[in-house]
Amino acid sequence: MNKIKKCFFFILALLMALIVALSNYLVQFPVNYFGLKDLLTYGAFSYPVAFLITDLANRKYGKNSAKKIVYLGFLLGVFLTFYLSTNYSDLISIRIAIGSGVAFLFAQLVDVHIFDKLRKKIWFIAPLTSSLVGSTIDTFLFFSISFYGTGINWIALSFGDLCVKIFVALVMLIPFRISINYFQEISNVKKKISV
Repeated sequence: MNKIKKCFFFILALLMALIVALSNYLVQFPVNYFGLKDLLTYGAFSYPVAFLITDLANRKYGKNSAKKIVYLGFLLGVFLTFYLSTNYSDLISIRIAIGSGVAFLFAQLVDVHIFDKLRKKIWFIAPLTSSLVGSTIDTFLFFSISFYGTGINWIALSFGDLCVKIFVALVMLIPFRISINYFQEISNVKKKISV
């Protein structure tokens, strides 16, 4: 792995970890506007960026590199979550950290697999399909592990969360398309230089 690729790899893994830790912190706060308190948390707005990172890595470097970024992002994200945003005297906070790790790892690996299978289709099919399936798996795993049996209406929260994730996944197609065009331009310049 050359230095630029290695640097970009670690930047993506670090961004992934930061997004996971931030989302795990924000999921503790419901959106208290427009009657959304029982339907939505702030974590829904930041977490879908993790799927963008995975899909960009998969598009640029392939399935195996994307998996490595997921694993590294998982390890860093869980560490940051337990270190920065877990209140050890609050069982729900601990369950959020555990639920996040389990849901993240499973959903991201499913995302990588689906994206890889669909990568040769029209440019938006792979990121949209893999993000939608991954987000659905992540949402229901996370909310059931974190909030089942706590008295929190986790089913309503998970549906509200999923709706926002679907919307953000659609919006994330814009930076995804811009990024793959940028990667293509860089590849073309490298080819011209090496000729």
